Amino acid sequence: MVYPVNAIKFKIGLNGRGSSPESMAEVADMETFGVSFDSGVVSWNPLTEGGWARRLVTGKSVAISLKGKRNYGDPGNDYVASLAYAGGEAASTVLSAVFPDGSSLTMDCVVNVKSSDGGGASDVSALEFEALSDGEPVYTAGGAQQ
Repeated sequence: MVYPVNAIKFKIGLNGRGSSPESMAEVADMETFGVSFDSGVVSWNPLTEGGWARRLVTGKSVAISLKGKRNYGDPGNDYVASLAYAGGEAASTVLSAVFPDGSSLTMDCVVNVKSSDGGGASDVSALEFEALSDGEPVYTAGGAQQ
């Protein structure tokens, strides 16, 4: 199954970590959505393996990056942009994503705003951010839709 990226549905909590499903919103005018993983891998070379390395994943994290345009007046876009100046727990919230195959990901996250406003004189202001997992996310596998 192949699908367009715009079939991914995501929302961000507008009330920080205390966000309920009713207080979550899409972020308008995002153009790209990327998911990346980082695994902490420990390697060792035991004598019993003749010098060949053994490895074990000992940690994980997920990051969702979004890039798009700054849309004043959109609740999700305004909330994310406001986090550019936030620190500590004030820069934490919840993000959920539902993928076209029916799988879903919900995670507490720290929002790292990379850019907000600005650009070329004839361009539209940008909004770019990462949602970095804070603790173990909840992933629910889905069956491929027909």
